[in-house]
Amino acid sequence: MTTKMCWWVLAAIHAMPAAALFLPSLVTRLYGVEGGSTVFLLLHHRAALFAVIVVMCVWAALRAEVRPLAVAAVGLSMLSFLLLYALAGQPGALRAIAVADLLGLPFLAWAAWAAYRPAAA
Repeated sequence: MTTKMCWWVLAAIHAMPAAALFLPSLVTRLYGVEGGSTVFLLLHHRAALFAVIVVMCVWAALRAEVRPLAVAAVGLSMLSFLLLYALAGQPGALRAIAVADLLGLPFLAWAAWAAYRPAAA
């Protein structure tokens, strides 16, 4: 049950940025980028990628056999952002995103441990 809860928490963390796929005004609200720019287009596409992450989390909550793949996908998403954020000097405008990812790391760690632990003999 704990592992499933971790996947639902991870899905919830990624739901808001994923929602920007269907509500483009969220791109402006979340990132401060006005519509019509190429950056807006990239961030709107980023929302589609977050939708994939949400689907992966929900799928992993429901199906144990996809959890190793989901750990890899979600981990790559979260850890790569945190690394890039740190390398960019921790820009204040992106702090909330970094905090959300940091808060999600313990849930991801539990999910990863559960997905990759050796099966009981």
